[in-house]
Amino acid sequence: MTTDRYLAAIDLLRLREFPAERGRSAMVESGPGFHIAGLRVSQEFWDADLAEVAEAEEEFDAELTALVQALSLRWGEPGILDLAWHLERMARGIPVRPPLDTLCGYVPRMHGWRVAGRWVGVGVGQGDRELPFQLLVAVGEGDVADPPRGGPPSEESPGRLG
Repeated sequence: MTTDRYLAAIDLLRLREFPAERGRSAMVESGPGFHIAGLRVSQEFWDADLAEVAEAEEEFDAELTALVQALSLRWGEPGILDLAWHLERMARGIPVRPPLDTLCGYVPRMHGWRVAGRWVGVGVGQGDRELPFQLLVAVGEGDVADPPRGGPPSEESPGRLG
């Protein structure tokens, strides 16, 4: 896919209604208040050499950079959402709201914007060394990326979209 196709897919996802129950169709996982879609997914890397993995990672990072630049032209500079805090909460058995509960397992951080009452975030992740790289978009209700009360200690916290 090209950046233009990624933008078109993001636009369609932004306009899509949220379902009442969590479910999956093709490359989109949705639930009450969110959608997550794989814009691009690489091959798996079970027997790949390190050079092949590094090349794929560079390629995905370059596509993410181009996509963030294109979205920034539309909506301004993004906030950065560091998902490590959410992953730590899940590891301690503390509930994390969707879609962050899914995203934090394989995307370390997302670039995000608030657009027309919704949050739109993009990032690259890989669940484990052998698994594919994924260029993802997440769309959620307006405050999906804000930490709940008792969240990170300050406005400057990297766990907060801002």
